[in-house]
Amino acid sequence: MKERYKLLLLVAFFLVAYYVPWNHEVIRQAGLEAFMMLREYAREHVLTCLIPAFFIAGAIAVFVSQASVIKYFGAQANKFLSYSVASVSGTILAVCSCTVLPLFAGIYSRGAGIGPATAFLYSGPAINVLAIVFTARVLGWQLGLARAIGAIAFAAIIGLCMHFIFRKEDQQRQAGQMHLPEDEDTGRSLLQNGLYMLVLVFILIFAAFAKPAQDAAALWQAIFQFKWFVTAGLLIVLGFMLKSWFERQELGEWVQSTWGFMKQIFPLLFAGVLFAGFFLGRPGETALIPERFIADLVGGNSLQANVIAALASALMYFATLTEVPILQGLLGSGMGQGPALTMLLAGPALSLPNLIVIGSVMGWKKTGTFAGLIVVLSTITGMVYGAFIV
Repeated sequence: MKERYKLLLLVAFFLVAYYVPWNHEVIRQAGLEAFMMLREYAREHVLTCLIPAFFIAGAIAVFVSQASVIKYFGAQANKFLSYSVASVSGTILAVCSCTVLPLFAGIYSRGAGIGPATAFLYSGPAINVLAIVFTARVLGWQLGLARAIGAIAFAAIIGLCMHFIFRKEDQQRQAGQMHLPEDEDTGRSLLQNGLYMLVLVFILIFAAFAKPAQDAAALWQAIFQFKWFVTAGLLIVLGFMLKSWFERQELGEWVQSTWGFMKQIFPLLFAGVLFAGFFLGRPGETALIPERFIADLVGGNSLQANVIAALASALMYFATLTEVPILQGLLGSGMGQGPALTMLLAGPALSLPNLIVIGSVMGWKKTGTFAGLIVVLSTITGMVYGAFIV
């Protein structure tokens, strides 16, 4: 960090401490909510979601051939293949808008085109089979089906739009990667590398598997009940692979790469969680902006209601599956069906912490465009849906 940024950060902290009226009851409650959200995030997401995701990102950066990433996800890759894979990746990865960030940073830094990378960035948290089933059971099959169709379509549309808008920059970035040295022969087969990555992904899936509703299918209940036994078994398999297939130097590079992603993402992510907690609070808790204020603004199916729903959900942080009970409460308070779908399509993929980190990875211009596309598409889809579903 440059010295002037350090100075600005210190000045900002001083001004907050000096001018914010912390003796006011609402401000104190909002400050408490900020740290309570940070604690909740640390307890429920860091060890089980983010740490495995960081190790996967580090593995992608070190062990996945850059030529392979460029071949299948680069600017010149087969569009049907790259966007198809990126758009349905969320059916496998049950991650939230923050957990997907290290994975996105890994494939983007490895040479993935802006289109497939952002399609993956949206679909990772948005297309979650368990969340979609949960939505259908709690909020009705119409919202569940609309969410599933909209999320898959959004991933492809957003990725293609990002590719078209930034195609020149992507081509220049691609040209700078064309003269990289050939990857060294590691002595491992493609099958071994694939199994290693698959085990890492399965560790993330099972460790992050959220507790299903009491009336959920028996399969989901069984997976949750035995997830730590499966995770422990996968860790044993991973240990065998690391000992048998990898050199000590390679493992050191993997750890260094993982630590690099952590240093880049963790500080910004935690800062974003604090800000989100201060202004919006946790579900059911009062912060600077109370939930009832949002509920009052998203009643009916007007353009204003859908835009506010999209913007509010783009800033709020939704942990995996928590968007459903939140919307259940808002619907009970008078929210329209259209704004509900708008929040289901925009909320899981965006949050204030998420946007801060994305900006540091691919720049604020691309981040603003990505967020704007989600807000606009979610608003239009919600209005169309609300016009037909009363």
